[in-house]
Amino acid sequence: MKVVSPLLKRVVYPSFAKAGVFRRTAAQGLAVLAYHGILPRGYESTDATFDDNLLSAEAFRQQIRLLKASYRVISPEEVFHWTESKFSFPPRSVLLTCDDGLLNNLTEMLPVIEEEGVRCLFFVTGASADDGRATLWYEELLLLFLQATAGSFTISSADIEISGVFDRYEQRREVWWNSVKQLSQFQAASRKAFLDAARIRLRPDGGVSFPGSDSALERRFRLLSPGELKQLESAGMTIGAHSMSHPLLSHLPSELARAEVSESRSCLEAVLGKRVWAFAYPFGDPQSVTPEVFAMTEEAGYAAAFLNYGGGLGMELPRYGIPRIHVTASMGLSELEAHVAGFYSSWQRRTGRSPQNGLRAAQE
Repeated sequence: MKVVSPLLKRVVYPSFAKAGVFRRTAAQGLAVLAYHGILPRGYESTDATFDDNLLSAEAFRQQIRLLKASYRVISPEEVFHWTESKFSFPPRSVLLTCDDGLLNNLTEMLPVIEEEGVRCLFFVTGASADDGRATLWYEELLLLFLQATAGSFTISSADIEISGVFDRYEQRREVWWNSVKQLSQFQAASRKAFLDAARIRLRPDGGVSFPGSDSALERRFRLLSPGELKQLESAGMTIGAHSMSHPLLSHLPSELARAEVSESRSCLEAVLGKRVWAFAYPFGDPQSVTPEVFAMTEEAGYAAAFLNYGGGLGMELPRYGIPRIHVTASMGLSELEAHVAGFYSSWQRRTGRSPQNGLRAAQE
């Protein structure tokens, strides 16, 4: 999510939303919202920037009510029928999606969705098809880096060695993101081995602690289990794939990237006993999705695949590069509506900064 002008956020968006400008001028097509979950009750933020991906339950409820009042929230099945040319989007159509498959998707997010009578497409990794309670590797790595003692470090595991200095907060995040890019070049087992080595090197006391399945920290960072996926599906939600282990697919060797895409589908289908037709690219930005990666989702038999940028009504909708609006906690209601209605993307086109340019570049 790019920085938005304070004038737009504080003056233009609220004024236009109050006057009904967004709704009246909304473009045709489909706006897809990409959520990542709800902050669990009792959770104390570990890192404000990191946790900005998760909304409060009340903010999420307010957003849904705005969308229900001024737009049409359609179901994932209607989007699937669109991929088969059996459905046309009504005016002001909006689809809700949620990435990563965090436990709070079931404990905090689903109750709001059910109370508001809407449907959501949940993208989960292959880790949710395994027994046990997994964690996204890059999230645990950030926690380790943020909590590590200041000073220089070297972590080695097999063919992977990462060195750096832990000092200021910004420096720790930079080291973390560079590490994510480097580790994404290796298969999941190698990343797991590196994470084990990082725990020993940085947290000899045992690494990041998750007190129990009912704790807020557990619901914030842990992933859904097979039984919990079935609970979501039984509640009328749709499950999509989000790769096996959430690497930057563009950084992986081609054969490993293809396995991440295809095996996540087969694993989830084995759990659910039904077709998994949708895929969301991990991270989903122009740097992580290349033309080769676009082709992998079609080859794997998905009906559609989703990005994590560039969304809004009026945007082009390539089946294997459907743009989405990345919703964050710092995004107010009027700003959200500016994105949904296509106002934000239209303004970017006029200023030469259209997200559609990034989409075309990634596909070419």
